Amino acid sequence: MVKTKEDVLATLDKNNVRYIRLLFTDVLGHMKGMSITRSEIEQVLEEGQGFDGSSVEGYVRIEESDLMAIPDLHTFRIIPWEVGGERVACMFCDIQNPDGTEFDGDPRAVLKRALRKASEKGYTFYCGPEIEYFYFRDPKGTEVLDHDGYFDYSTIDEGTKLRKKAVVALEQLGIPVECAHHEVAPSQHEIDLRYQEALVMADFAMLYRFVVKELALQSGAYASFMPKPIFKQNGSGMHTHMSLFAGGRNLFFDKDDPYHLSKMARGYIAGLLAHIREFTLVTNQWVNSYKRLVVGYEAPVYISWGRRNRSSLVRVPMYRVGKEKATRVELRSPDPACNPYLAFACMLTAGMAGIDKGYQLPDAIEENIFHMNEADRKRHKIGSLPGSLAEACDATEVSPMMRATLGDHIFNTLLANKRLEWDRFRMRVTDFEIDEYLPLL
Repeated sequence: MVKTKEDVLATLDKNNVRYIRLLFTDVLGHMKGMSITRSEIEQVLEEGQGFDGSSVEGYVRIEESDLMAIPDLHTFRIIPWEVGGERVACMFCDIQNPDGTEFDGDPRAVLKRALRKASEKGYTFYCGPEIEYFYFRDPKGTEVLDHDGYFDYSTIDEGTKLRKKAVVALEQLGIPVECAHHEVAPSQHEIDLRYQEALVMADFAMLYRFVVKELALQSGAYASFMPKPIFKQNGSGMHTHMSLFAGGRNLFFDKDDPYHLSKMARGYIAGLLAHIREFTLVTNQWVNSYKRLVVGYEAPVYISWGRRNRSSLVRVPMYRVGKEKATRVELRSPDPACNPYLAFACMLTAGMAGIDKGYQLPDAIEENIFHMNEADRKRHKIGSLPGSLAEACDATEVSPMMRATLGDHIFNTLLANKRLEWDRFRMRVTDFEIDEYLPLL
């Protein structure tokens, strides 16, 4: 990994790289960027690259358009395929105002602020997302490339070949892959990245989506991270494993606890459960996200936690003897179309609130909640996630924690964008309505 400007320049020249992409994301998590040439990079590494932010979703108004992209040297990588016959490198950037202050519309800055607060207490936040996606024949429909199921393995399926190409490319980029496999639905796949510090993992998640989509397009197919693209099939999730460390010690582990969870881990889970409705707008930010969060398709709906219970919102993976560092909690509601910088920041903030304020963790639920009736859930005091984008907006809008975490700029921009999306959706006449009502009414 490069550490200095000199390292970057030497690596560019050694590999005959002529173009460098400067990457960042908009508020919704779409990758943005600009390309510069080798001759310009020395000055950019010293001063940053100016750009017009007025056309980037959630950034600035036209009269406030000037921004600076400051490359993060630690994110420097060479893209493992040629673009137009040329070698291309990339770096993620932090976005600043022209006066050098942090731009408050930069999602990466939101996560960095949350991580600084944890660091001030001596904590390092680790994440490991399980990112699922689909391969389709083209972006015009949902014709699948295979009809395999969970953990099926075939070397001849197009989807399997594409997934293997993505794994190779990720590892060539220096992104460690833990495992890869077919998921439950036809043409649905998952590549799991090795646990990393949260900022590193958020950058990796952005590159993951870029690599998977780019390689699919190069092969004449289409990869989609849409949460629920196919009716009556499982949607795609981004189950996220989390833990806090101090030095090399996992602060979530306690050998004497029945679940091997420390008091801190229990507080963290309690924080997630207490605030999940407030930040679901960030982890599940699209109208389509709520087509996945329904009973019957393995996605969580009810606010609870457990160990073996995969109907719970938060799951604690079983402890393996001698693997104290692997003790973690898994939040199962996020989907792969979220902005990972904002999502990780909200998860951390909610969990830290539970630790700092001493939230009490309710009893674990090990029964299948999907089989409970309303009276059973009420007896166990099990609440529900928002059922629609509009309900998620309502929960976020009244949350002081969300406003503080995102900052006024992103908080207001995100809500305005999502309210508009909901209005556009609710005005649309769907095929369901035509099929159900036209013959009847």
